[in-house]
Amino acid sequence: MFSGGVVLFPLKKSEGVMKLDGTYSLSESFFLAVLVLFGVCLTLPSKSLAEPFVKGAKLCEECHEAETKIWEKTRHFTSFRTVHREPDDAAKPSPKKILEAVGGAKRMKRNETCYLCHYTLEMKDAGAKPAAKSGTSCESCHGASSDWLAIHDNYGGKDVKRDQEAADHKAKRIADSKAAGLIWPSMKYEVAENCMTCHGLAHPGLKADDLAKMLGAGHPINPGFELVKYSQGTVRHRHYLPDIKTNAEMTPQELAEIYVIGQAAALVSATEVISKSTEAKYKEAQNKRVEIARSALSGVSEAAGLLAAPTRENAIKFVQSVAGKDLTGAVGSKLPAKSDYK
Repeated sequence: MFSGGVVLFPLKKSEGVMKLDGTYSLSESFFLAVLVLFGVCLTLPSKSLAEPFVKGAKLCEECHEAETKIWEKTRHFTSFRTVHREPDDAAKPSPKKILEAVGGAKRMKRNETCYLCHYTLEMKDAGAKPAAKSGTSCESCHGASSDWLAIHDNYGGKDVKRDQEAADHKAKRIADSKAAGLIWPSMKYEVAENCMTCHGLAHPGLKADDLAKMLGAGHPINPGFELVKYSQGTVRHRHYLPDIKTNAEMTPQELAEIYVIGQAAALVSATEVISKSTEAKYKEAQNKRVEIARSALSGVSEAAGLLAAPTRENAIKFVQSVAGKDLTGAVGSKLPAKSDYK
């Protein structure tokens, strides 16, 4: 039986030694058995229930200096100091009005609705209090690093550099860090999916009431968000071996693949959240996202299953089916011009 969280076992006479007052004490053998059992429980590995947490871009910069310099010139970075300010143009959305409508903390950096997308909450360790230290940053897209950082930056020993890593070690490092929560650039659908979370106002932490209040107060929503246009402009950071000094541009074939992956992610995202709020502006925007994505994918034969049932599972199957294929003939004319990149 249980008492105050402690298990109490009813004793038999054979398991105890009678005292002079008629009560029983634990026998030496039973006491040792309990100690052994207790010792086994103490030595068994316990699974941590702690959620992964963000450790911050400063740690990423130690190895990814070039990528960090690019990030520091983007709105993802500069918005940390600007997004809360009132615009000079009265026709633009007012952060103050939106914040007042949503309610809660009066500062965006502390407001649980605003910091979902506008800020990165960092923690020094698992027990620390999270604090907004930057705008959208590395881990906003690539996943909270507490569980994968030590795996990701180990190339086979402290003296082994990135370009010296053994092929088998690299393969295991990639697999292990992925399992620990790292979203690699090669995980194209997962990256696109992350983008849609905020750019589609589809964050699972956004409450229906807050969405209505935000949009009613003028918060923007862009149903035309397109992955190539927004990922290959100022935020592009493609420094890969063997030439890690060059921020490589994508080939037309790569752009076409990213384009359809982005549309697949948008279709699934919009379909999933379209019923999240009854607010007219929100439903209109999500319906538009669905319409745009369906039109974009209509000429891609591999997308038939996804278009019939726009689920995440079908989207991943679709992405796998087009991997390495040249889709420029199907969607090349739909790709944005470089001059339109953001």
